[in-house]
Amino acid sequence: MNALIAVLPGDGIGPEVVAEGVRVLEAVAERHGHDFTLKSADFGGVAIDAVGDPLPRSTLDLCLLSDAILLGAIGGPQWGGSDPLRRPEAGLLRLRRDLGVYANLRPVSVHPALRSASPLRPELLEGVDLVFVRELTGGIYFGTKTRDATSASDLCSYTVAEVERVTRVAARLARARRGKLTSIDKSNVLETSRLWRETVTRLMAAEFPDVKVEHALVDSAAMHLIRRPADYDVIVTENMFGDILTDEASMLAGSLGVSPSASLGDGTRGLYEPIHGSAPDIAGRGIANPIGTILSVALLLRHSLGLETEAAEIESAVYRAVEAGLRTADIASASVNAGAWVSTREAGDAVLAQLG
Repeated sequence: MNALIAVLPGDGIGPEVVAEGVRVLEAVAERHGHDFTLKSADFGGVAIDAVGDPLPRSTLDLCLLSDAILLGAIGGPQWGGSDPLRRPEAGLLRLRRDLGVYANLRPVSVHPALRSASPLRPELLEGVDLVFVRELTGGIYFGTKTRDATSASDLCSYTVAEVERVTRVAARLARARRGKLTSIDKSNVLETSRLWRETVTRLMAAEFPDVKVEHALVDSAAMHLIRRPADYDVIVTENMFGDILTDEASMLAGSLGVSPSASLGDGTRGLYEPIHGSAPDIAGRGIANPIGTILSVALLLRHSLGLETEAAEIESAVYRAVEAGLRTADIASASVNAGAWVSTREAGDAVLAQLG
């Protein structure tokens, strides 16, 4: 297979973890005879420093031409100025919008060897295997914003069409898994959530009668994610709720560092990134966990390139490496020898060794 993959290392630990993802991509290409053309571009804070824009036109053009995009992380305190359009996060919102990637998939499963890295009791983690589908290009993050000396506002807005399309993605996924969909909202307070719940209810009855659907308020769901996480299969929710709840859910797996994500639209092109941030406090120290990025590479191969065998090989290699003792600093508490951990590069080496 021939494919053009845009690589956006970003800021902070982004370049460090992306480097390991790229090594895995190159190893898979060599092993299976694929021709992956990897092209890097500035994005985020580094692009602001270079050209004054977190998403330069050249970077966006590359992404629009690519079959898939691999992203590290963006942001940092040095780019937190008063102009919101010049912050790295503004570039990320624009990239998601311009790519049309409205459904963010965030799988959460717990490796048995990492149960002790989670703050939850091990018995609560038995059988946890869920996927969040977060609406990614609507809601309060994209609404009209106002600010004056004494007040500020952010408009949260959703259309029926926006809710329908992300619900279809989640429902198809649930149909292929255990057949259960949980829709999360705040319909006892918010009008957008009432629209959300009504739309999900109608669409599921009309198009997915074989999928069991339940509704939950976001505050209740936040509690039950900790109390009974194994009950969930596929969860669909709006942009901000999904942003918050998926960070909470990552703790089930032991660390933000092990969690991947895929942002998808109507076509095959997707944006793939670990869910963690740029972690400027540890940038340059070589201790960041690349597992989330490597697993994001697996999602890239599966969803954008249709390479299921290769994707499964990467996931299996990560599983075996962790089982064999791979521990970065963030999950070292799950080590037999608590406190023992490897560098970012050594973690990549461990996964590549399992790929064979």
